[in-house]
Amino acid sequence: MSRPSRKSVGKAIDKTNVKAQVADVALVQQRREQIVEAAVELFANHGFYRTTVQEVAQRAGMSTGSIYYYARTKEDVLLLALLSVLESYKREIPKALEGVVDPLARLTAALTAYARVIDERKPATLLSYRSTKALPPKQRAMIMEAERETNRLISDCIRDCVTEGLMREVNIEIATTLFVMMAHAWALKHWRLRDVVTLDEFIDGYFDIVFNGMFTAKGARKFTATPRVMMTVPVQAAGTATKEERRAPGRAVRGKVRADKPGP
Repeated sequence: MSRPSRKSVGKAIDKTNVKAQVADVALVQQRREQIVEAAVELFANHGFYRTTVQEVAQRAGMSTGSIYYYARTKEDVLLLALLSVLESYKREIPKALEGVVDPLARLTAALTAYARVIDERKPATLLSYRSTKALPPKQRAMIMEAERETNRLISDCIRDCVTEGLMREVNIEIATTLFVMMAHAWALKHWRLRDVVTLDEFIDGYFDIVFNGMFTAKGARKFTATPRVMMTVPVQAAGTATKEERRAPGRAVRGKVRADKPGP
């Protein structure tokens, strides 16, 4: 099958604005999922510039010509791959928040869902750091806007915690960025972290580190007293490190929240 003519307009069937030459929306979605899975693997292992569209098509089980019916350029393929991760955040975070009312529980649920997406999509997360710059300006702008949308899901939870007096007044954008960047560390430094902590321990540890700088005394007491959503590691009071933890400085000391300030 030959590549569609550059003069053919095609149709953008979704918010990615990547034009397809096929009218069947379900088929386009199915083929693009195949393409994204193949592209993430190849781009992550060999680099965006060294990977050809032909190689992506072969890995996806498609002919080289047919791939152009679903993505017109290699940059389109990269855009679809990067957006797929951001769409996962937008899908999984609201799902994790369903039925959760307490502001602190909502924040921990949102952050846990975010971290679990990263764990499931580590190669794609790394790809976003390595290859976003390869996109043309208009497509980079789309990635940035999609990231802002997902970050707002976390920002809203932080803002609610501040409103309820669980966190002190902080710059919401800085706090959100800090949470996001620390979560990304699970992918960026997984080669090291996987040897010293589990995913649950990592999530628990970064909650401890960041929350201690943001909690009011009320928030610290609540965090200590309330089990985290979706977490399996028990919370320990400050100063109660186990004998195993004291003997293993390379492992995370989990769940130590400073709640020693007098209450309001």
